Amino acid sequence: MPEETQAEPTVGDERGSRPAPPAGLPRRADPRGPVPRRRRRSAVAGGALAVLVALGGSYLWLRPGEARETGSWAPAGTPAAAPATPSAGTAARAPAGDWTRAVLTLPGDWVLTGATSTGEPAEQGYALDRDRGRYAAPDRRYEQVWAAPRGGIAAVVDHARRGEIGLLALRSGTVRWIRTGNHIMNPHWSPDGRRLALTLLDEESGGFSLGVLTAASGAYRTFPVDTDRYLCTDHCFFTWGRDGRHVALQQTAPGSPLAESRPHARRGVQFFSATNGRPTRFVPVPGDPAGPWSWSPDGRLVVLKGQDGPLLAEVATGRVIGPAPAADAVWVADDRLLHRDRGSNEMVLVDLGGRERARRALPAVLGADMVISVAPR
Repeated sequence: MPEETQAEPTVGDERGSRPAPPAGLPRRADPRGPVPRRRRRSAVAGGALAVLVALGGSYLWLRPGEARETGSWAPAGTPAAAPATPSAGTAARAPAGDWTRAVLTLPGDWVLTGATSTGEPAEQGYALDRDRGRYAAPDRRYEQVWAAPRGGIAAVVDHARRGEIGLLALRSGTVRWIRTGNHIMNPHWSPDGRRLALTLLDEESGGFSLGVLTAASGAYRTFPVDTDRYLCTDHCFFTWGRDGRHVALQQTAPGSPLAESRPHARRGVQFFSATNGRPTRFVPVPGDPAGPWSWSPDGRLVVLKGQDGPLLAEVATGRVIGPAPAADAVWVADDRLLHRDRGSNEMVLVDLGGRERARRALPAVLGADMVISVAPR
């Protein structure tokens, strides 16, 4: 099958590159957390690379616990500005009454597409049914409900059905269960809501693979990853590129310190085709992109989770421009970022100078224990 063209800005083709891993560097990790570095390779063969609860497919999953205050950042080289505060624009109130009966519009002309809990006991999940202009709240309390950005469907997780993913039709409430193998952490929807990317663990070998599920047909394919060539340690997961045709995997920087208490340094991100699993392009960005909207619309910049906090970096060179408001901030335009203020439970729109432009309060039920998803209107 012909190789797809990589749409993201790229630097070099890493298919032939085999960076030498640091001495003693484990090739695998346990899904419950990073493997102690002192263990021999044979001792970790039963685990795969620890996977971050990552942001989802065509939109970003905005998680509790990773916020920075809006006024605490501004990329280097931008004009000086007064610290942004909630008074920069009065926050639009959260919907009164039954908020699920209408689409919740966010600053920047984006919308809330869903919310889910990830712990236990499970809380009520929500998924936007665009056809009906309201949010579906499944009667059954699935452990996780990951709303697709489009298509009237959600991926659901039932811990009693190990190695399976359910495709929930929002209008009818019916679920089609697909055997996928033991996926680690969260699934990720493509930007168009047609495909789901999974990070899979092989418990016997300790290796991991990319799994791609087509929602309409239920077709499912897996693609093993050569983790000697494309080495990732610490928190590793597949997430979509902005074009929706490729997935990205973080790459560990050879020779860097591997502390348990600090994110591992990255040499860049490797893209793979979601159609055939082949490696495509490498970009030298120094951190982890959360999802497709981490990449700016013009392809020049990317929001990353860095070793010391959220970063804004240049895609072509990996040069750090400055801090970002949050590791899961989304680009709504080339000069606007949208992120969640966990302290006030509001969505905040800021410009590249760190100036606040608008706020919108979220319903109180979508509190600190809920992971929310957002997407373009």
